[in-house]
Amino acid sequence: MTEKTINITQLVKGPKDGLTAEERNGMKRHLAEKLQQLDALARTETLPRARLQLDIAEALIALERKKEAWDIAREAFVTAMQQESWPDAVEACDVLYQCRQEDSIAVLGMGIWLAVTFPVDPELTVAMLIHIVDETPDNSDGAALAAIAARYVVDLRADEEQHENLSFLTDNLISMVAKRHSNVQDQAAMDKWLSRLELRDPQVFLPRLAQVIDAIVGDKWWFDRDVLRGRLPD
Repeated sequence: MTEKTINITQLVKGPKDGLTAEERNGMKRHLAEKLQQLDALARTETLPRARLQLDIAEALIALERKKEAWDIAREAFVTAMQQESWPDAVEACDVLYQCRQEDSIAVLGMGIWLAVTFPVDPELTVAMLIHIVDETPDNSDGAALAAIAARYVVDLRADEEQHENLSFLTDNLISMVAKRHSNVQDQAAMDKWLSRLELRDPQVFLPRLAQVIDAIVGDKWWFDRDVLRGRLPD
């Protein structure tokens, strides 16, 4: 799939320029190449096929063909879930979210549930949680829960090489959310804010995040969470 880089500036909402004519032509050529590769790939190669479908879906999104992107990414998601490839399933949810279809926000919630529940790469999990911050109002506790959960996941899963960069990112994310939520400007105010919102204990803030995810997804779950919990690694 296309390499993703988490960037805190993504949280600054603003107009996005479309592709130039040259970029659009290049993306069309890229899409044609990927479609040829998909045609040549045996259907028995399920996960490579799903990953290629996600590459194609991303190209279609760039070309503003979002309904087509949704359909092919949805198929990739089904494959990833059948193969219990949780990182690929989360990647598919991220692509489906970017399609901006009717159920895209619900799929974002499903992807975050998978990313937090299963031992998915912390960088991908943080990227998914950042989407919640992007989608919620400035005064939303949901953004605070997502930011603190991102920091928790980094401490829990990041290896030595990842930890420094992801810690810096998530600490800045928490600071930004605290500032926009309650105008937190210094460490004393931060300490009070963390305590007031009960963001220090994962046994408290993770169930609250689960409630936020429930509210996002509603009755649109594509999988049985109880069944999947039984597949968690020991």
